[in-house]
Parts: sequence; C-alpha cells; structure tokens
Amino acid sequence: MGVTTNPTIFASALSKGERYNDQLRRLGAEGASVDDAVFTITTDDVRAGCQAFAPIYRRTGGTDGRVSIEVDPRLAKDADATAAQAQKLWDTVGEPNLFVKIPATREGLAAITAVIARGISVNVTLIFSLERYRAVQDAYLTGLEQARAAGHDLADIHSVASFFVSRVDSEVDARLDALGTPEALALRGRTAVANARLAHQSFEETARSARWQELAAAGARPQRPLWASTGVKNPDYPDTMYVSELVVPGTVNTMPGGTLDAFADHGHVPAAAPVADTYAAAAAHFEELARTGIDFTDVTDTLEREGLAKFEDSWAELGATVDREMRAEGEAPGTTPSRRGIVERPRSAGDLPQRPPGGRDGRPGTLPPCRAGTAGPGAGRRLVHAGQTGRGGPRLPDADHVGPGRVHRSPQGRPRLAGREGRAAQAERTPLLPLTAQ
Repeated sequence: MGVTTNPTIFASALSKGERYNDQLRRLGAEGASVDDAVFTITTDDVRAGCQAFAPIYRRTGGTDGRVSIEVDPRLAKDADATAAQAQKLWDTVGEPNLFVKIPATREGLAAITAVIARGISVNVTLIFSLERYRAVQDAYLTGLEQARAAGHDLADIHSVASFFVSRVDSEVDARLDALGTPEALALRGRTAVANARLAHQSFEETARSARWQELAAAGARPQRPLWASTGVKNPDYPDTMYVSELVVPGTVNTMPGGTLDAFADHGHVPAAAPVADTYAAAAAHFEELARTGIDFTDVTDTLEREGLAKFEDSWAELGATVDREMRAEGEAPGTTPSRRGIVERPRSAGDLPQRPPGGRDGRPGTLPPCRAGTAGPGAGRRLVHAGQTGRGGPRLPDADHVGPGRVHRSPQGRPRLAGREGRAAQAERTPLLPLTAQ
C-alpha cells in the first residue's frame, strides 16, 4: 500500500477551495518564483504523506507505505539536472519512505543509476517497451553495484519500475482499426496485457541471474514491476481487465478511483499467476501484430513522446495555477510578474529551487525488520481519496507503490487508504493517488 502524486492532481487541489491560499500568497509576498513555490508546496505535502504512512512503512520493513514525488519533467533529457533535483527532493522531504519519480528516457537511465548509487529510492516511470524496461533493470543493478562500492546499505534502497499498460492498447487499437482487416481487428485489446506479461518474464529472468543473486546476497531489494495506467479507456472492454489479468505476486498495481471501485465490486483474481505458456502466447501475439504491419517500436516511441509532452503540459498547468493563486490578492500596483510569472526551464542544476528549512540532510538509517501488516481501520480518514481518471482528459502516470495492504471504505463507499488521524489537518489537503500491490 502506498500513494503517488502528480502535477495534475496538485493543480486540481489548488483550484478547489482555499487550503493553499495563505501559503501561496505568503510565498508570493516573499518574492518566490513559481518554481520555488511549486517545489515548496509539493515537498511539504509529500512530507506530510510520508509521515502519515510511516507506521505502514515500519510494519512492513520498508516495503509498503511509500509516497512518490516527481522530478521536474522539463529535465527529462538532462541526466545531471535530473539527478541533482532528485537529491534536492530527497533531502528536502527528508523521509525514508519517499520514492523519487524519474522518467525512463534514454537520458534518464544515467540519472537512475546515479541516484540509486547515492542510496536514494526511485520510482522509474513512463516505461512502455521491453527494450527500455531491460535497460531500466540494468540501470538499477548498476546503481546498486555502485552504492555497495560506496558503502551504502543495499537493504535501505527500494525501487519500482512503472510499466504503462492501458495507453498501449489505445495506440495499437487505433492502428489496428485503421487497417480494418479481420486479422487486424481480431488483435484489438490484447497488446497491453501481453506486453506487461513479457515484462514480468524479463523480471523473472533478471531475478535468476548471477548478477542479481550476488546483489541479493548483499541485502539488495528487487525492483518490483509496477503496472501503471490501469484504468480501462475502451468501454467495450471489461473495466477491471488491467487488474485481473496482471495479478502476480511481488508486483504493484496502481488503480484510479473508478477502477478501484469496479474491482471492489466485481473484480476477480485468477487462480494462478502467468506461466511459461502465458509468456509464449504473449510473444505469439507480437508476431501476429508484426504480420499485420504494426511497428511496435514506433508505437512505444510515440507513447513516450506523448507521455513526456503530457508531463510537461501538466507541469505548466500546475505552474500557471500556482502563479494565479500567488497573485490572486494583494498584488501591489505596478508589480511585474517577471519573477513570479512564467515557469522557466532551469538552465542547470544550480538554478533548481533551493532547499527550504525543515528538511533533513543525509541518508536515513536502517530500520529493523518488521512483519508485514496493514493499517488499522480508523487511521487517517481524510488523507487520501481515489484520484480521478477520465477518458477525455490527459493524465500523468497513474502510478506507484507497494505492499500487501487493504483499502478502507468511508461511510459513503469511497475508497480511502489508512494513515495517521493526528495529521488530518495537514493531510486533508494532500492530493494523492492510491496504489495497491499483490
């Protein structure tokens, strides 16, 4: 059990009510830039989320109770700047159950290795292809090897690899529809699950490798596959297919609110996890796709480009919302928005927002092993509600985290996750998405 954040949900939370107004107007009065204000409000809220989920984190020995925060997506093509901001986020939030989200671009792979090598836990996001997923696995193992050489305790480093699901079917189905042949139409709605199953096969192969076994003997944790973007976009398909078809021990599934409700109502768990025959059928599906003329490499390249563009659009939306709120009242006549107006791309790691007071430097210590468990039914009533996903609007990765947990339901039937009741005043404003794991 854990949660994730993203700019779209933060922007939505900022646009509703007045919970952020005082903080944003204070930052505006202090002359903070939009980038600095975004950095402050997001790290403050994610820190509160980490603290609320700390009991789960401790009870599960660090596996569950994770909260993710994203690196600025405008840095996705700059490995050094990405790694620098990941370090700033880690230090500023200052909680051991944080995941820093880094997109799995080609440039991002080097940043993933560098950040893992520093002992920082990472949620690798925006993975569509098997080739890129294998590169992500290699980046993680290389980072662990460097972390061990630097003297870090590998048991303290966690990671998930967020493999996107539903968007694959959306793109492939559109191309199959354009072909329009009976052979092409018969393949609709099958590619996303087949792709995810082959990713899990790759995960198993890595787990059997001598390279991983050596790291595991030194205390390393596996980088678990995370099924992201699991809301079904085609109304003709079962609304829980990206959950039921991907229930595999040791994996994570992130469900938007509608999917969570649907699965609680009528979802089912298959009798057995995928086996060799399942993997063979998945591979055969891609052979059929190729015979119809579908270039799957072009599909995944397109999805990555579009995903990055959506990330940047959402970041711009968040920045614009913050700017409006900072200047909503009390703007002095003649004040220019030159410092607070447009969100500008940081030119280098040195231009990134500086660490505000209240964070904790250094790497957290090791926690003692704990038994896996779930949160009690009374905790953190207002911490989290399920985030929305719609067929129409753009969404960031629906994505992240961990551990065997259960969903509690409010009297109104809405799903909620367990947290700390005593932090409700801060937590009620925290815009988070739920995650579950098998």
